[in-house]
Amino acid sequence: MNETQQNLELGETGADRFEALRRKSGLILAPVAFVGILAFPMESLSSEAHRLAAVLTLVIIFWVTEALPLAVTALLGPTLAVLLRVAPVGQAFAPMANPTIFLFLGSFILAQGLFVHRVNERIAHSVLSWKIVGGRPGRILIAYGLLAAFLSAWMSNTATAAMLVPIGMSLIAFMEAEKAVPSSYGTALMLMTAYGCSIGGMATPVGTPPNLIAIGMVDNLLGIRINFIDWMLIAAPVAVVLLILVLVYLTLVVGSGGARKIVGVERIVAERRAALGPWQPGQRNALIACIVTVCLWVGPGLLPLLFGRDHPVVQMVQASLPEAVAALIGVVVLFALPVSSTQRSTITWKQAAQIDWGTILLFGGGLALGALTDSTGLALAMGEGITGWLPTNSVVPITFAAALFTVILSEAMSNTAAATITVPIVIAIAQAAGVDPVAPAVAAALAASVAIVLPVSTPPNAIVYASGRVPLTKMIKYGLVIDAVAVLIVPAMVLVLM
Repeated sequence: MNETQQNLELGETGADRFEALRRKSGLILAPVAFVGILAFPMESLSSEAHRLAAVLTLVIIFWVTEALPLAVTALLGPTLAVLLRVAPVGQAFAPMANPTIFLFLGSFILAQGLFVHRVNERIAHSVLSWKIVGGRPGRILIAYGLLAAFLSAWMSNTATAAMLVPIGMSLIAFMEAEKAVPSSYGTALMLMTAYGCSIGGMATPVGTPPNLIAIGMVDNLLGIRINFIDWMLIAAPVAVVLLILVLVYLTLVVGSGGARKIVGVERIVAERRAALGPWQPGQRNALIACIVTVCLWVGPGLLPLLFGRDHPVVQMVQASLPEAVAALIGVVVLFALPVSSTQRSTITWKQAAQIDWGTILLFGGGLALGALTDSTGLALAMGEGITGWLPTNSVVPITFAAALFTVILSEAMSNTAAATITVPIVIAIAQAAGVDPVAPAVAAALAASVAIVLPVSTPPNAIVYASGRVPLTKMIKYGLVIDAVAVLIVPAMVLVLM
């Protein structure tokens, strides 16, 4: 066993111990904090808000420590709210029917269709086989970053990373066997995969759950609708700028592997592409369903640019075709298109049901708690309490603080859970300060995707770390640099673009 392997195993052992300690501490701290807040008098709050504060503290500690599965904790919140008579059951669980829930559902099933039929693999091998890439390590590095970003903008970041890592590992092994690249190249390619997945997920509402969390909470708590195009006009430029900076950074600092063409790389990619065979009916159907859905997502947002927001046709289409409905139409198309005379749908319900239900429940529970904090007055009290510590109540420091706080929180826990915690708090702070809360909420959601220092920060980081090509010290070193840059760029660009 070499030194690298030993360090990796020690790092994994240490990580396992930390995770076990974190969970155990949560099981102790959460109930203690819950009982303590219930027993502590809070005369400034109503009785309902006081009891909800105890529930919210319990849930946040459970989320941060992951003492219970995130989805279970999300359901625990509104359940305790009903038991403690914070709100009746109908009111407590009503946000579970928010349209964004069904946007989650539809986009997850569509992404599952692409995954089941390996459309994502076909796209990946097609890009890597382009002549402009030409078997040159530096160009492969750039192509990998762009590919990861593009795919993760439309499907799960985790699935994208899981698909790209094995392809990248085979290319790295071949290039190292030919002594054509330095050892740092493998680290650069794996990190490019992780960073590309996380950054690309920012670009569209369906790219990563924190985006939909922000959209849903802004709609639920503020009554402001952010459509598909509105989000992309803000988030896509942010993602592009960050991706360019990451590409330059990893190419120049970590190592591009040089510009020399390596004979044999193109053959490996061609063989993998050939192994997929010709396009199958299921692959075409999955792609058609996704294209139809994207058109329905983007189309209503483009109409105001052509006819103006007040045109009756524009208002009719936007009212009749929200993003959730468009996603469900795409799902119907996915199931309606037959693969053969014996297989009457592109995917089976059993395959569709393998989506990430935990994230959907986590989002629903977060919406429920967010709505309750607003209706009981707890959100306003929290906002007023926190704004008292701010040097100024302008939107600029609040937006930058929102991004920084979310990044720090996301480093130690799921970015989805971090966004679920921070977005409603940020909205409350902005409202208490008397400023527009949309920009801070969007900045917080985007910042959740750039917390990339540790393997636990994001699933793509965990997958890349598990490859053994990225030492923990390197992940921390390079991740901190990108985090520092992103904490400045994300809120600044959000403020400029909104």
